[in-house]
Amino acid sequence: MSKLLHVSASPRGEESISSAIAEVFVEEYRRTHPGDVVDRFDLWDGSLPEFGPDAARAKMTVFGGGTPEGAQKAAWDAAIATFERFDAYDRYVFSVPMWNASVPYKLKQLIDVISQPARIFDVHPETGYRALLTDKRAAVVYTSAVWGPGLGSEFGTNFQSTFFGDWLRWAGITDVQEVRHHPTLTGDYDEARKQADESARHIARTF
Repeated sequence: MSKLLHVSASPRGEESISSAIAEVFVEEYRRTHPGDVVDRFDLWDGSLPEFGPDAARAKMTVFGGGTPEGAQKAAWDAAIATFERFDAYDRYVFSVPMWNASVPYKLKQLIDVISQPARIFDVHPETGYRALLTDKRAAVVYTSAVWGPGLGSEFGTNFQSTFFGDWLRWAGITDVQEVRHHPTLTGDYDEARKQADESARHIARTF
């Protein structure tokens, strides 16, 4: 039995295109994987902890071989609990709208909270980083309204999938499939949405 987590980075609720396409994926996944567990992590639901001064100090304490105490320990425990919540799944579908050429800040917050030593990575002074999440799969729904493949820089730049795809690889998640919805300002929205939904269903069937 596998466990799938839908990580939603959009705050737009039922108006979110990325979340709606991801839910098409989830619906097809449930239909074709009836014995699997499927859950949702809304990054805007208030459960994602901050990673501020105490957490940053705790991380450096851990890097130095120490044990966080007091406020540092509380911040570190919250970060590790979030990592464990994430790590409990072996499959993910991420809904990621483009914000200002990149990803919503809540997704970056999740990354900063869970990207911790001995959890997502190890590092060696001679060989560099070693990814630890090597037994997982991901599907990512990327959406944008203005930017689109093949358009000039006057329509924006894609730091959305380049950034998030790089983090997935760095963490060790290399089995990644993408669903894209970039109708642009002059494109056929309905046709683009139809293609994105079908792509989501196709990937979900054998995910």
